[in-house]
Amino acid sequence: MVVKWLFRRFMGLQVYVYRRSGGKRMGRVRGMPVLILTTVGRKTGKKRVNPVVYMRDGTNYVVVAANNGADEHPAWFLNLRRNPRITMEVDDKELPVIARQASADEQARLWPRLVERGPFFEGYKKKSKRDIPIVVLEPVYASDEGRSVR
Repeated sequence: MVVKWLFRRFMGLQVYVYRRSGGKRMGRVRGMPVLILTTVGRKTGKKRVNPVVYMRDGTNYVVVAANNGADEHPAWFLNLRRNPRITMEVDDKELPVIARQASADEQARLWPRLVERGPFFEGYKKKSKRDIPIVVLEPVYASDEGRSVR
């Protein structure tokens, strides 16, 4: 499909420009900041790179597996469910993180904040037949290395 091909090419360009500029260029989409997720493909075992919008919640980063309101989860979400220890790039920093789906209480607290920053999320929610997951990315610090994955 031509649209998917074009979208993937644009994402590749965005990742390239973002990395070359330390996040200064192509570091915002629809008014929200962008980070780069690197997951491991659940079928291929290959590294997969995806730019996603985010917001901060304390020391954590919050992303939404909206997939533009499609009825299927984005591949990056399925990949991190299989392997939640991933890396992300914010501006010019690369950080190891543990990804987890937000609890129901967190979802109720975070969703209004996300919609306030990105009203388009509400449109995705109305368009999709699935519940759209919110993902919390918790940075792993040197003292956390022994911690078990949730």
